[in-house]
Amino acid sequence: MDGSMKRRTLLKVIVLGDSGVGKTSLMNQYVYKKFIRQYKSTIGADFVTKELQIDDKLVTLQIWDTAGQERFQSLGAAFYRGADCCVLVYDVNVLRSFETLQNWHEEFLKQADPADTEAFPFILLGNKIDVDGGNSRAVSEKRAQEWCAAKGNIPYFETSAKEDYNVDEAFLCAAKTGLTNEHEQDIYFKGISETVSEPEQRGGCAC
Repeated sequence: MDGSMKRRTLLKVIVLGDSGVGKTSLMNQYVYKKFIRQYKSTIGADFVTKELQIDDKLVTLQIWDTAGQERFQSLGAAFYRGADCCVLVYDVNVLRSFETLQNWHEEFLKQADPADTEAFPFILLGNKIDVDGGNSRAVSEKRAQEWCAAKGNIPYFETSAKEDYNVDEAFLCAAKTGLTNEHEQDIYFKGISETVSEPEQRGGCAC
């Protein structure tokens, strides 16, 4: 490949967790560097993108935000399929949001149906650690780490979307673990063209 061809990798990251744990806030802080105190509940699903360079690869991170309400929990296999990494989020101050992680974990594996369910990359984020100076915590860091260890030592980050604490680090980890899992979803751009106005006929990503 000559120097005029830029290799770009598309990574699809799904963010799951109960309603109100801060999924949308984390994504907005990461992509737009904004924290808005009042958010409407996400209806169905939506996504944002972020461009990254990891080593010699240009990466387009496509981060899918999902509604946490149970009535939206089964969004269908097409939504989950093609994911390269799943980010699970709970609120460290709300025990139930931690207890339902197992349900979200199982739901993702059932819907996404990855080739290797044991090896598929997950990341866990314990969000809202800024609340009440940490005095309102219902889930200890140790308990969360034990849950991660039981799931094959998945990475764990304690985050605050409000204070922008550990947000970049968490999503960079998601991108890096996703890269190890990506299944040749490379998009090629010629020269300085950074966008493709029409879908290329010779393939496309296997989303």
